[in-house]
Amino acid sequence: MNEDIDAVNRMRAITLSREYGSGGGEIASRLAKRLGWALIDHAIVERTARELGTSQEEAEAHDEHTEGRVSRVLNSMLYLSPASMVIAPPEAFLSDEVYRSAVNKLVRAAAVRGHVVIVGRASQVILAGLRDVLHVRILAPFEKRVAYVMQREGLDQHAAESRIHTKDHDRARHLEMEYHQKLEDGHLYDLVLNTSLLDLESAVEVICFTLHERALGLATKTGELGPARGVSRYPNQPGDFRLLTHRFEE
Repeated sequence: MNEDIDAVNRMRAITLSREYGSGGGEIASRLAKRLGWALIDHAIVERTARELGTSQEEAEAHDEHTEGRVSRVLNSMLYLSPASMVIAPPEAFLSDEVYRSAVNKLVRAAAVRGHVVIVGRASQVILAGLRDVLHVRILAPFEKRVAYVMQREGLDQHAAESRIHTKDHDRARHLEMEYHQKLEDGHLYDLVLNTSLLDLESAVEVICFTLHERALGLATKTGELGPARGVSRYPNQPGDFRLLTHRFEE
């Protein structure tokens, strides 16, 4: 048991991307509690606001959105006279680029500190390529997510559907516009779980198992990892194998 704990403790972080209403946030909370790790979710918005000397409301306007409320105001201000811009508060000049840079810094700092579960905030891209970080994606069919949001948030079906569409769109566009990545790209993740097939506690178990296996793999050279590891050659050629030959005429 102690050997398992020691192995897992060699990992620095888990990033958890989620479709809205898939239970990803709850899974992250349970996972952090199980591991005894810190959970970084909405708190990163509060920390970013403090770092930038702006309000939490202004930071939230930029959080996992392609264009914050302030940016929209500034765009409209381009048509105003310079004198009218003097009345704008200092925090109104918080740009998406400045906010993104601050979030990137905080996410990397959290990973350096170690033993953290980071929810969203493009952390699967910011921390990509680090072998001691596990990247997880949680998803579920739309109708299952509607039922989850209705139950958890006390919304009617129409309101739940609208909220899911808005959240999914904002998160996907944010990653695409700010980081030039597709949220649904499976290669961004080490593990993708469908919560229509697993209850939330089972999802936590699968992630913990994968984390442990990933930790054990840290001792193996990167070039030696992959599906070819530990397998032998087929005894015969596969039935659909065809050796293609090309003839070139001069």
